[in-house]
Amino acid sequence: MSAQTSVLFDAPGPKARRNILISNAIALAVVLVVVILVLMQLDRQDQLAPDKWVNALNGNAWANYYLPGLQFTLQSSGIAVVTALVFGLVFGFLRLAPFAIIRGISGVIVEFFRAVPVLVMMFFLYFFFSRVVAPTGLIASADAAYYGVIVGLTVYNGAVIAELVRSGVKSLPKGQREAAAAVGMTGNQSLRLVEVPQALTAMLPSLLSQFVVILKDSALGYLIGFYELLQYSRQLGSGYSNILQTLVVAALIFIVINFILTWLATKLAGTLSSRTGGDTAPATSTTMVSTIEVAK
Repeated sequence: MSAQTSVLFDAPGPKARRNILISNAIALAVVLVVVILVLMQLDRQDQLAPDKWVNALNGNAWANYYLPGLQFTLQSSGIAVVTALVFGLVFGFLRLAPFAIIRGISGVIVEFFRAVPVLVMMFFLYFFFSRVVAPTGLIASADAAYYGVIVGLTVYNGAVIAELVRSGVKSLPKGQREAAAAVGMTGNQSLRLVEVPQALTAMLPSLLSQFVVILKDSALGYLIGFYELLQYSRQLGSGYSNILQTLVVAALIFIVINFILTWLATKLAGTLSSRTGGDTAPATSTTMVSTIEVAK
């Protein structure tokens, strides 16, 4: 144990280690008992019958329910990721503008969308698209839920990304802007070419975590009638009276996708860390001056 770590807490002695082991064993036993009781209750209700799992995992379930639902989930999430990123970058820049009125207006917009729960926003947008936009013929009435989910995810997560951009730039050392000014850059050029790119690199783990949130929040769309993975799974379960099994399969699909995204985020963060000398912190002012001069 390092000296820095030992300052925070003392290493447990023999008695403490024995108490920890006993506590872990008791907790594990309690969990096992709860699991056994749950399985027994499910068995009494015929929820562990093989035919229920077969109907939840056969070719019909995948071809007509899981895969179409997954397609709409990934499609809506993918569009929302792109549009939220654009929204976040635009309003992140506006919140860093040199004019106070622009910063104030953009700040009110960002804070409003951050404060409103994404589900409430989806409901509002669903009624807006179905009652206001659809009658004009711009979109089909059946697509109101689809657009409500995408726009709801865009404005909520875009507002979060905008705040990430603002806070990321504000956390940079002042030397970055000074280095850019030393080679003749204006404030806007420094923001666009020096500060925001570094802030995006530093906040990349948080940014990718927000993309995972977008994927998971897309499941809320079933509450407004959007047919994504969760809604298709519920429909399959209602037809075969095995909704528990179909929801378990849907949950596993979400877990696998989120695990892949998290793994990719970790790999990308590791690659960036190796390229920046061991961490993703911003480059020094001297390094930035050299980089700008070479670019010129």
